[in-house]
Order: sequence, then structure tokens, then C-alpha cells
Amino acid sequence: MRGKYYMTTAIAYTSGKPHIGNTYEIVLADSIARFRRMQGYDVFFQTGTDEHGQKIELKAKDAGITPQEFVDDVAGEIRRIWDLMNTSYDKFIRTTDRDHEKQVQKIFKKLYDQGDIYKGYYEGLYCTPCESFFTESQLVDGKCPDCGRPVTPAKEEAYFFKMSKYADRLIEHINTHPEFIQPVARKNEMMNNFLLPGLQDLCVSRTSFTWGIPVDFDPKHVTYVWLDALTNYITGIGYECDGESSDLFKKNWPADLHLIGKDIIRFHTIYWPIFLMALDLPLPKQVFGHPWLLQGDGKMSKSKGNVLYADELVEFFGVDAVRYFVLHEMPFENDGVITWELMVERLNSDLANTLGNLVNRTISMTNKYFGGVVANAGVTEPVDEELKATALAVPVNVSKKMDDLRVADAISEIFTLFKRCNKYIDETMPWALAKDEAKKDRLATVLYNLTECISIGASLLKAFMPETSEKILAQLNAKDRSIDAMTEYGLYESGTKVTEKPEILFARLDLKEVMKKVEERHPAVKEEAAKDVTDNSDTAKAADSEKAQDEANAVIDIEPKAEITFDDFEKLQFQVGEIIACEAVKKSRKLLCSQVKIGSQVKQIVSGIKAHYTPEEMVGKKVMVLVNLKPAKLAGVLSEGMLLCAEDADGNLSLMTPEKEMPAGAEIC
Repeated sequence: MRGKYYMTTAIAYTSGKPHIGNTYEIVLADSIARFRRMQGYDVFFQTGTDEHGQKIELKAKDAGITPQEFVDDVAGEIRRIWDLMNTSYDKFIRTTDRDHEKQVQKIFKKLYDQGDIYKGYYEGLYCTPCESFFTESQLVDGKCPDCGRPVTPAKEEAYFFKMSKYADRLIEHINTHPEFIQPVARKNEMMNNFLLPGLQDLCVSRTSFTWGIPVDFDPKHVTYVWLDALTNYITGIGYECDGESSDLFKKNWPADLHLIGKDIIRFHTIYWPIFLMALDLPLPKQVFGHPWLLQGDGKMSKSKGNVLYADELVEFFGVDAVRYFVLHEMPFENDGVITWELMVERLNSDLANTLGNLVNRTISMTNKYFGGVVANAGVTEPVDEELKATALAVPVNVSKKMDDLRVADAISEIFTLFKRCNKYIDETMPWALAKDEAKKDRLATVLYNLTECISIGASLLKAFMPETSEKILAQLNAKDRSIDAMTEYGLYESGTKVTEKPEILFARLDLKEVMKKVEERHPAVKEEAAKDVTDNSDTAKAADSEKAQDEANAVIDIEPKAEITFDDFEKLQFQVGEIIACEAVKKSRKLLCSQVKIGSQVKQIVSGIKAHYTPEEMVGKKVMVLVNLKPAKLAGVLSEGMLLCAEDADGNLSLMTPEKEMPAGAEIC
């Protein structure tokens, strides 16, 4: 063991069901926790719910139930979604837990007794959703600077914490611990906007509502949100304010990482450290304020009908596909974007094609050529060394990215290995090696290298896509590897047999079909999409009508070729092919190189259609293929067939595709 690693998420506010932007944080935290375990750390991972406050009291009243009944229901829903997303938390704390409430009361009394908390009156501008007071100068366009909603004047008796007493000490800590607040931009914001201008004392109790932890020596007051919520990080692991704290607390505090949204960075890097200083406790080692996951070009809004929920996304795409998307699409510092269209695109290109097809092809070729047995025959070529170097470098690079909490970059590193494997297949052409009995040992070595590299990549995926990792390793009959074990190449045991029937890890989806189902469930999505359509004007309709008429009347005559006999035609073999990978041919302006699945074989076909199709558009298409065309090299790249296209008078090309769904390999006759 490398030692303890205690990490937390922000506790989710129980005002309603969390959307995918809220859920992103628990998935992000889970990936970090799982990876730390892979590195050999003794991880304790805590999450939970924040359940007090005026907003909860008002929502419960509107629902006609007690606040406790309201938070019980929402907390249960939050935990259900956290579990649905396969998150491996060790503790789920609720701020209505009796042991937490008891410690908050003790903490409040201790801070009062030592002179850090005093009674006064608060008069200011209050934002109910954020449960925060602001001065006039802090507002943005007269509204809450955090959420942009209206604020209302408020005056009430309250207890205050003397923040300025500890401000200089906190500034010194931040300056001497550059890793404390990450990313660096968040640190600069806290220093320049809050600490250096001077801290105001903080309101820590309220009397205008009752749903909170009572101040036991002044019962008309309830503890205000941040002194209640933030202390969960210590009460959840057994902190005892006036006695002996638990062994779990002694082992794990200070926290190694508080993972939170960028909108609450101020509370975690100013209020929380000062509370800890007042309690004479060490500060957490690092607070990371992650960016937001946005829907389309803005925040999710129920009124717009664009709120995405984890459980619905899982229904469409599966747990690991959703985990992959939210982790991969979030930059380190900037906000990320999620849409149904982007989800489909990523699933088809990254998961179904780059990863799923790689695993399927490797297992299928192993079964076809060697009865499922993977054996390292030791017949190597220079191209093997480049693949091996990538396989050994990727775990090192992933570890570096994860140490910096650059999770999206870490996943990209793993897919670098999978993409290199796909390129290795193109370079070695196992199907061609299989035709020559003298090259059987070379073919075996190629398939061993692929299996070994996929095993390394699948083991790395465990932190991010745990179910997929498990499925791949099971199909390969491979052992899960720790990070330390990935320093050595060739650990996959030669002579191991893979599964006979590889499972499709990710099935490709049709965007039109997905959007049709989405619009049926969410009419507002269809309405929003309709607003973007501009071709319904009279001018556009007229243009469409004219175009349709032109197309109906259009014909093309071409120069006839010499007649052929039926015997000539019989020599040609046409089949349906499925394009499973495609890339532009380097140093060519016209050529695309496609990997085309035809039955159980894969042929490489080079076509001069780059001006008409992108590589991304090609993948997944069912096409008509002339299969038995003599292989030839185009721009130095081997081509083993021909894709059939139609061409109009203007030189526009269209791939010929089956009218109905046909399997790859179906004969065209």
C-alpha cells in the first residue's frame, strides 16, 4: 500500500433530482478513487447529501409534506443515481444524520466559547436558492452573483463568524502551498476577489426559518448552511469535537482531495479552511474546482426542456458509455458540452468503432486462424517495437495525467493505445498473413501482440469504464493488472484461449432513430429544433419544389462500353460490405482508405472519394463492393477491392448502398 487517500465530493443539495451536470461530479470522483486504488492507495471515498435550509422548507411546504419526508425522498433518488452510475463510494453521509447534527452543535458551541462566533444582526440582500447574503456592491446587474436570480432585502438576528481573524494565516497558506487550490485560475480568483480586498464576517445562523440544526444554547437560531454542510467532511469519518475522534478520522484527516464544482470554490477555499483553523485541525491538501457540463450552448433548464438525466441517458446508451462521455468531454478548466447528437457520435466513433471493433476483430481472427488460442510464436518485425513502446508508455502517461487530475487527457491516452492497435492491424494485415502457411507463426505473434495491448488498455479502463474493462478482460481470459504491473510487456500468458463468441461491446446507433425517440418523450426538444429550421419559408419551399422538379426530369447519358457475355459477368464478385474504419491517405488530396468487413474477412479498400465523404461519415455505412478485383497500390497503399459509386453530371459521387438492411457479406447478384 502506498498509504491512505481520503477524497470527497461536494454533498448534493436535496432540492430535486440531480441532472447529468450534477451527476458528472460523482463519476469524476469515482474515476479518481478507482485509479488511486489501482495505484495501491488505501482509498476512503465519501459523498452524500446537504439537506437543510430555507429552500428545502419551502419546497416541502409546497409539496404538502414535512421537510424530513421531502429530503428522505430526494436523498434516496440521489443515492439511486449514484449507484446506477456504478460509483464506488465508501460513505454516503446525510446532514440529517444524528451523529452529524450532534457534532455540528458541539462545533458551533466550541467556536462561540472561544470567541470566533458572536451574535449580531444581519441586514443585506439575500438569495434564497443560493442561501447567501450579499452587499449591493457584490451584485451583478442587481442580481445574485452566483446564480443570477433576484435577491430580496432581509434583516434578522444572527450569529457571525470572525473571518478576518484568520485571513492573513489563510493567505500565507495559499501562497506557500501552490497545490492547495486547483486549477490555478481558481486560486487567483479567490485571492484577488475575496481575500486580498478583505473578508467580511460570515453569517452562520438564521432565525427566519426552522429547517436546520438548532443552536442548542439559543434554540430560536438554526445553524446556517456552510457551517453545517462543510463540516460533513470531518463528521463523516468520526470527528469528535470535545472528545476522542475515531481511528478512521485519525487515519484519514486531512483530506487529500475535495472535489467540487467551480461555483462553490469560495466556500471550500476560504470558509472551510478558516473553520478548520479555528478548530485547530490541518487543512485539506487540495481543493479542485471542476468546470460545468453544459447542455448545448448553455445551462440546463427545465423550462427549455433540455435537462438531461443520468438514468435516461443510461437507458439509451448504457452506463459506461455515459461515464465515458462525461469524463472524456470535460476539459480541465473550461466547461464541457453534452447533447444527444454528441453522445451518439462518440458512441459510434470511439466506443463502437475504435474500441469495440478492435476487440471483436482480434478475438474473431484468433478463433478463425488458431481455434481461439493466443500464442506468442516470437516472430517479430520492427513494427512490433513501436506498438510495444506505445503499450509501455501509455500507463506512465495516464498516471501522470491522473496525478494532475486531467482525467479527460488520461482517457485520451488509453484510446491512443487502442488506435495504435487498429493501425497495427492495417500495417500487418493478418488476413493476408493467413493466406501463407509459411507466415503462420508471424500471424500468431501479431495476434498475441494485439491481445497483450488490449489487455493493458482494458486494465487501464477499469477506473473509467469498469464494466467494459471487466467484459474485455473476460473475453480475452486475461488477468486484471495493477499500474505497477504495466511496466512489463508480455504478461498475457501464451497458450490462453479467448472466448468463442465475442460480445458486441457497443452497438452502433442511428442518430435519426435516437432523436425520434427523444422527441417523442420530450416535445420541447422537437420544438426547439424546429425553431432552428429556416427552410420553411415560401422562398425555400419554392426552391425545393424547383429542385425536386429538376431532379425528376434529370437524366444522364454516358458513353457505352463494349458488350460483355454472362460468362464475363460471372467472373465479378459483388458483396455487401460494412465500413468499420476509415482514414485519409496521407499525401493524397483524393483518397480515403477504408477497412471493409465482408463476411468474416476485412479488406482494405482505397477510394478516390475524399472530396465527397469524410472518414467519420464513412464508418458504419453498408456499401456495395467489387470483391475480387486484383489488389493494387494507390499512393503506396494497398487496395483489395472497389467501392461502387454513382456519379452525376457535375461530378458528385454517392456510394451505392443496399435499400434494405443486409448483413456484411451478402452476395449482390
